[in-house]
Amino acid sequence: MEQTLTAKVRLYPNSEQAKQFKEVTKEYQRLCNIISQWYFDEHFLPERKRFQKEMYHDLRLQSKLNSLMIQSVFRTVVARYKTVKTQLYQHPYKYRDINTSEWHREFRDLNWLQKPITFSRPQADYVRSYNYSFVQKGTKISLNVLNKRIKVPFNSKYLPFSLEDKGIKLGTAKLVCLKGRWFLHMSYTKKVDSWKIENNQHVVGIDRGLRFITTAYDEKGKTNFVSGKNIAYKRKKYAYLRSKLQSKGTKSAKRKLKRLSQKENRWMADFNHCLSKTLIEKYGQNSLFVLEDLTGVTFEKSNVNKNLTRELHSWSFYDLQTKLTYKAQGNQSQVLIVSAKYTSQRCPKCGQIRKENRNHDLHEYKCTSCGFRTNDDRVGAMNLQELGKQYISGIETPKFELNNVTD
Repeated sequence: MEQTLTAKVRLYPNSEQAKQFKEVTKEYQRLCNIISQWYFDEHFLPERKRFQKEMYHDLRLQSKLNSLMIQSVFRTVVARYKTVKTQLYQHPYKYRDINTSEWHREFRDLNWLQKPITFSRPQADYVRSYNYSFVQKGTKISLNVLNKRIKVPFNSKYLPFSLEDKGIKLGTAKLVCLKGRWFLHMSYTKKVDSWKIENNQHVVGIDRGLRFITTAYDEKGKTNFVSGKNIAYKRKKYAYLRSKLQSKGTKSAKRKLKRLSQKENRWMADFNHCLSKTLIEKYGQNSLFVLEDLTGVTFEKSNVNKNLTRELHSWSFYDLQTKLTYKAQGNQSQVLIVSAKYTSQRCPKCGQIRKENRNHDLHEYKCTSCGFRTNDDRVGAMNLQELGKQYISGIETPKFELNNVTD
């Protein structure tokens, strides 16, 4: 199978080349906002042919970008709207009924947007061979700027692949500036050995939460807990700093808020990278990791503490899932997403499904039927591991059904 990843390459332009980079990225950003407004006004319906007819020629006359980069602008805008559409669906609008105090969810689409998406960050997308290429025996990168092409040195030591490797296919690259430094984020595709169900060696159920970030249970009956105590402390620290800065409301406070948000995001991404890497290395190749589908899962309850609600929504469950998925694919393993229904209520020993068996305050699960007793997060991991075993046995969409419930 093929796997697509992104390589971040540091560029070393001189002062004149850096100025040209600023010009091309700002022009690209300006066209993105123009097309975004048009796309929004047309109710997100226009296709490429309509763009060619109504927008392309006018933009070609008023901009110094070449024709292919103007086409890339349209693709960038459409891709951003598709991303927002997915995010809106994954985070439905939640409201509380005044009469019953129950929470309801309403799935959203792009029609919920009140204004077009704004591209606030200068950037530029480059098409392989046409807009960028490696030259001078791979020591420099040739890139298009306004009305010309320049050759820029780069740091080749950190390339995760060899330019001579014929199995590597380079895709679209993005030129960005971070803290005054220029980078080219290049997508590339490589061939990896695909996971095969008949060669699978390990089935690991992974329950995600706050008290324990991950609780992993394998086929040998071993359980591995990753505590979330330090994570919760750092989250509260960032929340406290944000509240202090927001109360000031000054320009300097807003700048610090922005830097603080970026710092927290980088820290969170790094933690998820390390955690997913540890899981992959622990279980090795030919492993099946089973995670519950948390899409649309709501945490709103009338008796939930405000601080707990904030932590539930600030923790990046999906980011950890994404990183674990692509690392598993590169290690001849697989991530299986299953339904979260009854995974925390079902007894892994006798199969009884009863909500009252779980004690949230004591973080304990005790089955009233067979007497099985253990940590409640461990129960979730055990049930996920059971669904993984069902998948290995041939059930394509394993899930637990509510058949007989003891009152």
